[in-house]
Amino acid sequence: MSAGIEIRIDDLSGEPTRALIAHHHAQMHANTPAESVHALDLDALCSPDVTVWSAWIDERIAGIAALKRLRDAHGAPSDRGELKSFRTADAFLGRGVARALLRHIVAEARAGGLSSLWLETGSDDGFIPARRLYAAEGFVECGPFDGYAEDPLSTFMTRTL
Repeated sequence: MSAGIEIRIDDLSGEPTRALIAHHHAQMHANTPAESVHALDLDALCSPDVTVWSAWIDERIAGIAALKRLRDAHGAPSDRGELKSFRTADAFLGRGVARALLRHIVAEARAGGLSSLWLETGSDDGFIPARRLYAAEGFVECGPFDGYAEDPLSTFMTRTL
């Protein structure tokens, strides 16, 4: 973990977390057509299949990220997970928050017995930093997964654990 960043499971009850989730959702909808926004809202993040972590620096929320346990064709939990709702608070951009959250989730997924992680992110220039981070951490581009469809505004990536 990066120095000075505390990562903890978040129950989504705190106002700083709720505000960052609302900001994330507003930004996604401001820049992307609704049919291409795959960010989970607060209710979806509260699903039992989702774990949310928040990153804190000096007791200020610096970022959030979630891991959704994917289900198999029969509806049972699978050994695959999907990264969701990655967001660094604007005041903490460039300080290693997203990388610390990503590495934390990869370690938690591996410890939890998952065999692979998957994600969907944007394909326009605004998402270049995210795609570079994922690639630097071992993710490779792939096709749509788990009910996603081809979308020119989406890039799909995966990593074997």
